[in-house]
Order: sequence, then C-alpha cells, then structure tokens
Amino acid sequence: MGLLDDKVAVITASGSGMGRASALKMTAEGAHVVVADIDEAAAAETVAMAVDAGGSASAHAVDVSDVSQIADLFAAVDRDHGRLDVLFAHAGIPGPPGIADVSEEDFDRTLDINLKSMFFSVARAIPVMEKAPSGSIIMTASVTGVVGSPFAPLYSLTKGGVVVFAKSAALHLAPKIRVNVICPGPVDTPMLPRFFGREPGADVSDLMQGFLDASVPLRRPAQPTEIGDVVLFLASDMSSFVTGVTMPVDGGFLAR
Repeated sequence: MGLLDDKVAVITASGSGMGRASALKMTAEGAHVVVADIDEAAAAETVAMAVDAGGSASAHAVDVSDVSQIADLFAAVDRDHGRLDVLFAHAGIPGPPGIADVSEEDFDRTLDINLKSMFFSVARAIPVMEKAPSGSIIMTASVTGVVGSPFAPLYSLTKGGVVVFAKSAALHLAPKIRVNVICPGPVDTPMLPRFFGREPGADVSDLMQGFLDASVPLRRPAQPTEIGDVVLFLASDMSSFVTGVTMPVDGGFLAR
C-alpha cells in the first residue's frame, strides 16, 4: 500500500524543480498526479518520468495568471476523475527587486502568479475536492513570507499573503479539507540564482555561498526532493491532524 493509493492530486508548476520532485514522490506512493505547468513540454517530461517509474500521471498546460485557465484545469479533473484529494498550489515567480523602480506591470504580474493564482486555485478546487472523503491543500510560500527580504519586498508581500490566506482557508474549510503552507528557504533550483543576480547568466556562486554560510545553519540549499518529502507528508494521512500550519523547510533559516 502506498501513502496515496487511489488518490488524485493536482500540482501546479510541476514541470520542474520542487513541483516535479513532489509529483514524482506522490506518483511513487500511488497517486494519479495531474502535472499542471505553463510549459507543456516540461509537464509532459514530468509525466514521462513518473510513468517510466511505474506511476500514473497526466499533463495539463495552464497559465495560473489566467483564472479561466485555472477553472478549465479543475473542470478537466472533475470530468476525468470525478474527485480531487490533494492540491499542491506551488506556482510562483521571484518578481522584481527593490521598491522604487518596480513597474505597475511587474507588480500586477507578480501578484497574479504568486497570490491571485493561489486564491483561485483553492477556490476552483473546492467543489471537486468536496467529492472526496477528505482533502489536503498545500501552498508554497517562503521564509520571506514570515520575515522580511531586503532584496525582494514585493515577493515577501505576496508570500506573506499566502501564509495568512492558508491559515484562513484552514479555518474556513475545516473539518473536511486540511490546508497547510510550506515556507522553503534556499532550494537548489534554477530560480535560486535569480534572487542573488537578476541578470541572466550572472555568476553569483560566491554571493550565494556567503549567504548560505551566514544565514542557513545547515550551510547548503535544500534539494527539491527534500521539499517533496515534506509535501508528501502534508498530502498524506500521516498529517491527518495537521491543518493551518506554516511549515518552514529552510535548513534552520527561521531559527535565528
């Protein structure tokens, strides 16, 4: 028996990184995972990896900044599966640095992807999730949704909103649907260097290591699979009495 046998899960932004790692963890534990990503080819690659390992998955191209596409995603899940047990709302972008130079266009896009998509993913998932005996919703925030970031205040604004929304949704959807939020620290994905050097191709390795040595007690970034392990725990009945929790997965960053 797998931890998620016969469950149906949706994971946004699961064409790479933490989302892909979580999808592979869930399929290995018996779930059918709908791999949702703006990059259809990347979603298909995650599906192929899951199927090659003996799991079950399907791909769905979705731009989470478009509420109509979010609605289409969950309508397809309802049509194809008639239920939803797990939603991992993971999509997010770093957004622009600073405050004074942020354009209204960049502000709107960052909120659309990091915050609005979370709200409407949950909202459109609820009717399908209510058809299952119980449900688990996990959202991705960040350690900078708990403490401030001098580099990316707008990112912190959006991720702080996700933290409080997850707590509120946990209260609103209890007792049938659990809602929790993870707050990763630095994770070894292509997005990580963008927090240190916003210029494409910039060599920021020394800056990154200096930050890790000074701010992360474990002195390294997480691997995506380490985030996936925590997501799997929150998705499964191992966490059946856990809801409304903000869970750091940060190598000790928030312990300081």
